[in-house]
Amino acid sequence: MPRSKEIQEQMRTEVIEIYQSGKGYKAISKALGLQRTTVRAIIHKWQKHGTVVNLPRSGRPTKITPRAQRRLIREVTKDPRTTSKELQASLASIKVSVHDSTIRKRLGKNGLHGRFPRRKPLLSKKNIRAHLNFAKKHLNDCQDFWENTLWTDETKVELFGRQMSRYIWRKRNTAFQKKNIIPTVKYGGGSVMVWGCFAASGPGRLAVIDGTMNSTVYQKILKENVRPSVRQLKLKRSWVLQQDNDPKHTSKSTSEWLKKNKMKTLEWPSQSPDLNPIEMLWHDLKKAVHAIKPSNKAELQQFCKDEWAKIPPERCKRLIASYRKRLIAVIAAKGGPTSY
Repeated sequence: MPRSKEIQEQMRTEVIEIYQSGKGYKAISKALGLQRTTVRAIIHKWQKHGTVVNLPRSGRPTKITPRAQRRLIREVTKDPRTTSKELQASLASIKVSVHDSTIRKRLGKNGLHGRFPRRKPLLSKKNIRAHLNFAKKHLNDCQDFWENTLWTDETKVELFGRQMSRYIWRKRNTAFQKKNIIPTVKYGGGSVMVWGCFAASGPGRLAVIDGTMNSTVYQKILKENVRPSVRQLKLKRSWVLQQDNDPKHTSKSTSEWLKKNKMKTLEWPSQSPDLNPIEMLWHDLKKAVHAIKPSNKAELQQFCKDEWAKIPPERCKRLIASYRKRLIAVIAAKGGPTSY
């Protein structure tokens, strides 16, 4: 078994002490159980350097000069989507030839690591302002208000899971800076579209949407699923319906239908999925469904319904109990993207 660093240094020290007492290589080798060549090397090192401690080794000089390093950091800070191959070509232009893996290692030593960029909605200045105003307006609402909100949304569940994305270079705790995210538009692909709802007391109904959804189809979904979910989840008479600003949700006919059916809605800022805790449940649903590996659309639809019904009420309760933290995060981000 190899000796530890401390034992090795102690052994070398003993070699020198015995040597200074007048013993020869053979006697030292026999006394300490070391090879004679090892004893000779230790003594020669002591004679030359005056120490038996391991000396710093020069190693191979780095090819990336301080100037080249500054160039790397400057380029990925300016454009996090720059690839290591592109950086390699950039260094070649100043006559620095290194492997792209060397570039990745050097960036890593400077706290810049390759990561998949987070996908977040593209926010205009108007969106950011509305996002921030909503958070400030509702920051001190009582918990009972959120517990009696019926959260709703639609999403598409892909048959074979999410597609791959390219890396970006970023430092820790910068995942949600504007330059480090990929702006997305809702419904960017998938094979089954579903509408779902939940409240603090648990998951409500989940409806599979056949064909294209328009205002008429949306109203039919609301008619068949909202009030049964409200009763199932035992919401109070003061319950509020949350929905986003999709044109089908805010059309004249849908607004009239909601008014006629006496459904009070929560005023909602556009492009604000991070304010809707149902997004966390969509994540749970997709993860569970993809783990089962449905092989066709019919299985996918059934698995979505089954897994939605299995969501623990405790999970829903925790999401709503921490809702104020979302509002605080939006205010801290000044209306910009958050980690939610």
